[in-house]
Amino acid sequence: MITGELKNRIDGLWTEFWTGGITNPLTVIEQITFLMYSRLLDMQERKDEKRAALTHKEFNHRFTPEEQTCRWETWRHYGAEQMLPHVRDKVFRHFRDLAARSNEQDSAFADFMKDAQLMIQKPSLLVKAVNMIHDLPLDSGDIKGDLYEYLLGKLNTAGINGQFRTPRHIIRLMVELMQPKPTDRICDPSCGTAGFLVETYNYLLAQHSSEAGRHTETVVNEKGETETQTVYSGDLLGPHRKHIDHDMFHGFDFDTTMLRIATMNLVMHGVAEPDIHYQDALSQNFVERFPKAAKEGFDLILANPPFKGNLDEHDIAPELLRTVKTKKTELLFIALILRMLKTGGRSATIVPDGVLFGSSKAHQQLRQELIDHNQLEAVISLPSGVFKPYAGVSTAIVVFSKGGRTDNVFFYDVQADGYSLDDKRQPIQDNNLPDVLAKYQQWSDRQGDFSDRTQQAFIVPADELRAQNYDLSINRYKQVVHAVVVHQDPREILKQMQGLEAEIVREMAELEGLLR
Repeated sequence: MITGELKNRIDGLWTEFWTGGITNPLTVIEQITFLMYSRLLDMQERKDEKRAALTHKEFNHRFTPEEQTCRWETWRHYGAEQMLPHVRDKVFRHFRDLAARSNEQDSAFADFMKDAQLMIQKPSLLVKAVNMIHDLPLDSGDIKGDLYEYLLGKLNTAGINGQFRTPRHIIRLMVELMQPKPTDRICDPSCGTAGFLVETYNYLLAQHSSEAGRHTETVVNEKGETETQTVYSGDLLGPHRKHIDHDMFHGFDFDTTMLRIATMNLVMHGVAEPDIHYQDALSQNFVERFPKAAKEGFDLILANPPFKGNLDEHDIAPELLRTVKTKKTELLFIALILRMLKTGGRSATIVPDGVLFGSSKAHQQLRQELIDHNQLEAVISLPSGVFKPYAGVSTAIVVFSKGGRTDNVFFYDVQADGYSLDDKRQPIQDNNLPDVLAKYQQWSDRQGDFSDRTQQAFIVPADELRAQNYDLSINRYKQVVHAVVVHQDPREILKQMQGLEAEIVREMAELEGLLR
């Protein structure tokens, strides 16, 4: 958690960007990311230089002899008027040159920097930004992750990103439902800022830390309240470290800004080389460019895909159209995820409610595919206010496995997620999410009775779903208990009204007598 002086410095820098004419929060984060990248490049170069001096082994230098002035520790000492043109014309050119020199073994992040541009126009703002970033503890893995999450939290308060940012507590629920393992290959085909991937990494750290690898500290939160925070080192992940750093986390998006932020987000949390790529995963060329990822490449997929309406049918992968004949992205993404999963692989994906009950042939075709040819495990209906203030659309989490057989489907009707369902989304006491996790685990372990459909959690046999044209709307199956209301006899009500009327007439007569 970012608190105290560090939080104040970041807030102050944010204000400086705003007054300096950069008012788009996404641009602010992107510019800060560029500068962090420059510092991290130099920090890593220095580590490699020290290692090479000890081992006498060469390494791939990030800076040529001619590019030494592009190193953070060199140019950060420049004055304001010299620094701005140097960073704009030389440091950013070095980013592009580094991307051109990179190969498959180098960081994918370098490739995302090839069209990076410095948007800061005020020399004084650049100096302040550089000084603040130099003071950040970027060599501390724990604080780096908290720092970047705090920056991304600014997107929420700015209200510009309803289309790509999923509330963190919903992400955490989905990750905990899936219980990822350190041997999994995990993907988000529309990764945005990599929230699902980062939360998965945090989950693994918490699940694979020894007692000695856990550190509990008391911090003061933003409300000034004292709370306990546990930091997990993930010290038991040692045997899986290479896999985690290089082949566990995969993401695709077609927004370069998102890719930069997603990659930096994972790097700052401690993943050395996340596999993040510029790619429209629904496009025909996905299989050509990333054959290992596009077909049966992953054990787990977590996603909240963008539902932007219809696509150009000519650009959609034909194999997806054979699964579901449609142009609607919300249906195509489910077909895509099924294709990307290994047999036995699992997914938790957020879908708009229309996917659950849409009556078109394509909607029914997709639901039939999930139920008849795969294992549809759960439909968790979320309150319509979960994505406020950006959108009031009703959504659900669908959990499914590739292959297998669907016997029963677990339904849960979430009424409260721990926050008010208005535009303010203030914390409240009511929260069904812990119960969702507990009930789903009970059902998975074949424990408990879920036959009572008047409860929030219940199961529906697959045969019943088929009989209802594969309708997955929770309201189709949930039984509502209507409270018996006892009404007063109308004759008694009429008698009471007559008595009131008589009393009014009597009092009016008394009033008239007083006025004579």
